Amino acid sequence: MAQVAPAERDLRRVIGDGDALPDGEVEGLAEADLLSLYRDMVLLRTYYDERSLVYHRQGRIGTYAIFWGHEAMQVGAVRALADQDWIFPSYRESAVGLLRGMPVETVLSWWRGHPAGWWDPREYRLASIAVPIATHVPHAVGFAWGKRLRGEDTCALAFFGDGATSEGAFHEGANFAAVMQAPVVLLCNNNYWAISTPLPAQTRAETLADKAVGYGIPGLRVDGGDVLAVYEVTREALARARAGEGPTFVEAVTYRCAPHATADDPSAYVDAERVETERENECFGRYERYLRRTGVLSDELAEAARGEALEAMRAGIAAAEALPEPDPDLVTKHAYVE
Repeated sequence: MAQVAPAERDLRRVIGDGDALPDGEVEGLAEADLLSLYRDMVLLRTYYDERSLVYHRQGRIGTYAIFWGHEAMQVGAVRALADQDWIFPSYRESAVGLLRGMPVETVLSWWRGHPAGWWDPREYRLASIAVPIATHVPHAVGFAWGKRLRGEDTCALAFFGDGATSEGAFHEGANFAAVMQAPVVLLCNNNYWAISTPLPAQTRAETLADKAVGYGIPGLRVDGGDVLAVYEVTREALARARAGEGPTFVEAVTYRCAPHATADDPSAYVDAERVETERENECFGRYERYLRRTGVLSDELAEAARGEALEAMRAGIAAAEALPEPDPDLVTKHAYVE
């Protein structure tokens, strides 16, 4: 069960620090589940995000939105979903499809602007990646409401950043979800920065979770760097949704230690000392240390996870670059009537 820190405005966490803050555990997660979460985080961190950054520097993909330090939110939340549930990602969750079996080359092709980077959303229960801010929130809500009207046991999970909560589309989606009791989880990745705009410059609310009160829905705060706490909170929100109790707003609190994207120079606006402090406590290292403290992770298992992820990434890069050049006629083929 997650511990709640009143001094941090009811922030929930499971993973301790190995010293003053004790470790907790999550009911229903066996040792195999804990290791599976670790392998997913290795895949997203070490052999997708970090390799994609290199890929960009080599000129093999265009501008790339880095999600280093956000893996706990993505892995924890997606793991809480049932197979029939749908995900509505923003650009910073571009790789969550890998957690549902999407080939690496499909995601890489999306960043390369290749037609092979588009998929049938029904195959992975994964909507298209939303680059405009917050526009997918009403989509997730409408989809979830439609599923409820059909009598289907399906929930939707929408990922978005703190900046999205200042957009009209977020307001419309959250309000509609509340009124219609849509079975949706609105998960806000509050990493403190909307490109170069810090959180205090875009809201006077003490926490983003406080905004949920205005819509008449629960607002929960969770340590976004704690994969187990994110999993537990998302699981609870989904249980509410399935019980017909409507939407939940989840504020996953973290700090963006990497640039907004490869086109960004954060040195112009961030506090370098704060970034270094936050990097020392980032989500992957925290979870790995937790697993070692609890005796779940060994050097052999860690090395095996990295080997599996590296092989998947190498094969994906090779497959993406082996694709034939797209037909230029595709630009206009579906845009004009013949």
